[in-house]
Amino acid sequence: MRKILLICTMAILVFACKSASTAAAAPEPVSNAPMTKLDRTSQVAIKGNWQITNVSYPGSDYIKVNSFNLADSKCFVGSTWKFISNNNKGNMTLNSPSCTAFTSDITWYVNKEGQFVLKILDEGLKSKKVKTGFVLGVRNQTETSFELIDKINVGNKPTDVVYQFQKVN
Repeated sequence: MRKILLICTMAILVFACKSASTAAAAPEPVSNAPMTKLDRTSQVAIKGNWQITNVSYPGSDYIKVNSFNLADSKCFVGSTWKFISNNNKGNMTLNSPSCTAFTSDITWYVNKEGQFVLKILDEGLKSKKVKTGFVLGVRNQTETSFELIDKINVGNKPTDVVYQFQKVN
């Protein structure tokens, strides 16, 4: 019985973590899967206060993306993020003057495949009650910068949405 349950859980995880295939959509939500294998080195390097300095779509500069089901992706430029690596919590604040302000607690982790898994928490909810999240790639990670990459489909053409983070002192 345990083997069947384990196989079912693994199948759900595999299918829940695939990239979105809808036109100009936000990162695909994922199920409320438990954190099992983590990339601790990447997580510790992300610890701290960060700001998104740029959002780009290499090769597709004329698309509009609703990031994380919250706002236009350009509203994330200038947003501030706090990542706490020892408990996988933090917060994010959208503060662009031309966009609606937004602040939320988050939970996050980097899995062994180098994917950044993010949950945006509604006020008063614990992460185990939040059933959806987002899976993005992590690349170009240094002490002072990193990128989160969302893979979306625009007109049946794979497109990256690149969120450039810079460390804030």
